[in-house]
Amino acid sequence: MTHSDTFKPALIALSITAALHSGAVSAQETSEDAEVEVIQVSGIRGSLMRAQAVKMDNDSIVEAISAEDIGKLPDSSIAESLARLPGLSGERVGGRTSGISVRGFKEDFTGTSLNGRELIGIGDNRGVEYDLYPAEIMTGATIYKTSDASLIVQGIGGTVDLQTVRPLAAQETLTVTGVYELGGNDSDNPEFDNSGNRFALSFVEKFADDTVGLALAIASTESPRNERKYGVWGYGENDDGQILPFGLDTQAISRVLERDTISAILQWRPTDRLDIVFDALDIDYSDSGVIRGFIDPFAAANVSGSGVNSTGTQINANPVLRTDPAQKDGELQTFGLNIRYDVNDDWSVSLDVADSESSKRDLRGESYAGLARSGALTNDELGSRQFQMSADGIYFTDSSGLDAFSDPALLQLAGPQVWGGGMANIADQFATDVLQANGQPYSYFNAQDGFLNFADFEEELTTARFEAVGYVDWGIFNTLTAGVNYSDRSKAKDNKGFFATASSYPFSEAIPSQYLYNGLADLTWAGMGYVVAYDGFAPYNDGEYTLNDAGLLEPDRLGDSYTIDEEVTTLYAQLDFETEVQGFNVKGNVGAQYVQTDQSSTGFIGIVGDNFAVCDDDGNQVVDADCIITDGDDYSHFLPSLNVSVELNENRYLRFGASKTISRARIDQMKASGFVKFDQNIELIATPNTEAAVEAYGSPWSKFSGNPTLRPLEANNFDISFENYFDGEGYVSVALFYKDLVNWTRDGNQLIDFTNDVTNDGANYFIPGFHDRIIDVAGNYGPEDTPYEVGDLVTPPDQGFYSFFEDGLEGEMKGIELTANIPLRMLADALDGFGIAASATILDAELEDGTAIPGQSDNTYSITAYYEMKGFEFRVAATDRSEFLTYQRGGSNKIEAATRDAVTQVDAQISYDFADSGMEYLAGLRVSLQGVNLTDEKEETIDGNGIVTLRREFGPSYMLNLNYAFY
Repeated sequence: MTHSDTFKPALIALSITAALHSGAVSAQETSEDAEVEVIQVSGIRGSLMRAQAVKMDNDSIVEAISAEDIGKLPDSSIAESLARLPGLSGERVGGRTSGISVRGFKEDFTGTSLNGRELIGIGDNRGVEYDLYPAEIMTGATIYKTSDASLIVQGIGGTVDLQTVRPLAAQETLTVTGVYELGGNDSDNPEFDNSGNRFALSFVEKFADDTVGLALAIASTESPRNERKYGVWGYGENDDGQILPFGLDTQAISRVLERDTISAILQWRPTDRLDIVFDALDIDYSDSGVIRGFIDPFAAANVSGSGVNSTGTQINANPVLRTDPAQKDGELQTFGLNIRYDVNDDWSVSLDVADSESSKRDLRGESYAGLARSGALTNDELGSRQFQMSADGIYFTDSSGLDAFSDPALLQLAGPQVWGGGMANIADQFATDVLQANGQPYSYFNAQDGFLNFADFEEELTTARFEAVGYVDWGIFNTLTAGVNYSDRSKAKDNKGFFATASSYPFSEAIPSQYLYNGLADLTWAGMGYVVAYDGFAPYNDGEYTLNDAGLLEPDRLGDSYTIDEEVTTLYAQLDFETEVQGFNVKGNVGAQYVQTDQSSTGFIGIVGDNFAVCDDDGNQVVDADCIITDGDDYSHFLPSLNVSVELNENRYLRFGASKTISRARIDQMKASGFVKFDQNIELIATPNTEAAVEAYGSPWSKFSGNPTLRPLEANNFDISFENYFDGEGYVSVALFYKDLVNWTRDGNQLIDFTNDVTNDGANYFIPGFHDRIIDVAGNYGPEDTPYEVGDLVTPPDQGFYSFFEDGLEGEMKGIELTANIPLRMLADALDGFGIAASATILDAELEDGTAIPGQSDNTYSITAYYEMKGFEFRVAATDRSEFLTYQRGGSNKIEAATRDAVTQVDAQISYDFADSGMEYLAGLRVSLQGVNLTDEKEETIDGNGIVTLRREFGPSYMLNLNYAFY
């Protein structure tokens, strides 16, 4: 077969640009300039051609994805499409691709915009959760790897610009989509299943002689996720050299994502010179479910084997069956108005204003059940488990004395472990004459039967941009772009929590029958059998639990509530140029931004007072005024940029970029808040009161604070790329880049005296009766096994560590990207329709203190093999990224670092478009079957000994998609 499509990249790029950008020329204007051949290529081949045209036509180094029409991206969210692009890596959150790293920089260090306008998310920081945006509302995306002065939304990693349709530049359509989703893993929790659905409607219509256009997209998603999580508190070596866990943390997790999205775009072009676009986006988001499983300390006996490979018995097993109901609800709304006016044939001005708001409540309850309330049983009455230990972790083969966990008549709704130490300042509430098995009265230590943990987030961003663009005749310079952009951002976090105590305290009772679900939860995959399943929210909702505000009991919770405010004014100017040098066509742009920033934060310093309450000296449940802190700073940056594109010969380009870019510091690092915390662990309290001991063993004291004066992260960037476009759907490219990181946020650490804190006007945090401990059981305590008798008073060391954030860390990143899109018909006519799109990104980065860059994988590979011909399409895509550092929500709703092991994901899709089938009544139908994570790739975290400390298994998922276009 002879390939007859004429390769006209400039004309293709012109029409693609018209479809993707709001300020582009109309289709009618395009036709006046040139007779553009219509290329009837659909599916993945058409998408690759359009994306290639965008890449070719841009003076910057970019990547692109493009749908053939609104609602026709092949993935369930834009995140999955982005993750396969060269230089980009996807990060799964809860089994779904959500985060995107660009050239090794996590989404918090990458600018994200929607049609050129800054976009906010509903997360803890600046990064956008890309899975929030359904594919049905998108027409594509452009990823800018080099910056220019007119690109307002920037980041050290680059800029991701998501794109929605402009109705007057799009084909009219009415398309409906229905998707049935099936998880490859059955639910281990009886109240959930593994099936979901997705529905969407996409509508584009033109009115009033094509002067008014309306685009409407509505999408609704219900998507299940069933996860098996294996975790431990860490591993240690016993006296015989055997490595065993300190504690267990294993759950069966079931969640359902519910997302409703409405995107509306109204475009009015009353004259050839005036274009007005109003757009609105509303996303309602819910991710609810349950985390159900065991958590308990680990002690062993009769262990045989060596190192990591052993067998034995877990003794004194007193597991906590935690039923953690989870509910995450969020909403994002954005409204924008863009007005463009062509003053004359050479000059145009535009005004863009927008307001975006988001809110989220991340709620997680904890409900504890077990053999009995803590303190009620002797060691002889506890259970045991037989285990096998290996590099894959621990697996239980049998158990005894733990039958209550499968029998709701025996299982007690109470906390089996002594976890109530945080309620020391309300100890009187739990005073009783009832005795524990050891003869001591029950106390607040025994009174925690659950915990209600939630954080509220609110964010608002208002932007206004005025820009003028005109043609000039200044030698090699032909276009001037100049403007001003103003943004006002506010983000707040309110970290809340409540200790829960059952009404049966100090006794315990069986779980009420009305709480129970039909059926048991399955933990047999971990060797833990079947366990009782009940509604963990029920004891909160019906008043069974008494709640006490943890915000006034836990200093780190109050110290994680804050508000951040930023006002940023950006002046920018850019000159585009085009000339000929030694017979080579050279074009590009040069420009600069001047960025003025005013930032501030209001928060709290959480400190326990003499009454054992946090910042509540008078006991009125109101935060003391002297715990409130406000701080901030103002500063400016000058950000030059240069992009040069040299056409070496026809369709071969050498591109060069140089720029200075910034990414503002993480929100959670800029907070004014902080806290002083004390660990009640007797082994730390008994640390000798010397600087050497504290540095060697640690301290029960710790202090932390954010830094509202942090400057943005800053980098000098240099890029060079060679791109060879040898076909309308084929090219190869090699890109080299270097980033000189001249400012990065450093983790500061200082040893201070907590009885005379020089960083807080000599404050003394020590409280007798709260920060010391009277020994009730004689023995050796502390890291040096110091002997103590009953009645001895143990006081903590005076010193501990103060952690904070500061500017000044430097580093560098070097990288290479290799990309090839190859239509295999170039090898043989029989292979027409077959093709391969592949890329490799190799990074070498180093920060001067040895820490890793969040989001950096040293190696990322992606390959897609496809066939598309006459409506039939098949594709298989595989992505592989090596180990990387990230961060996640940790204890008390705070952010903590985490390392993800290497991951390989394989997806596939087969589809048929009936447009050319000859069946008129089916001409608008497209049917596809898609599989995600087909190889059941697990997420694992492995410690320095090569042992798995965390494993998450999500299983594959399958989607049957029916897409019908009425016109």
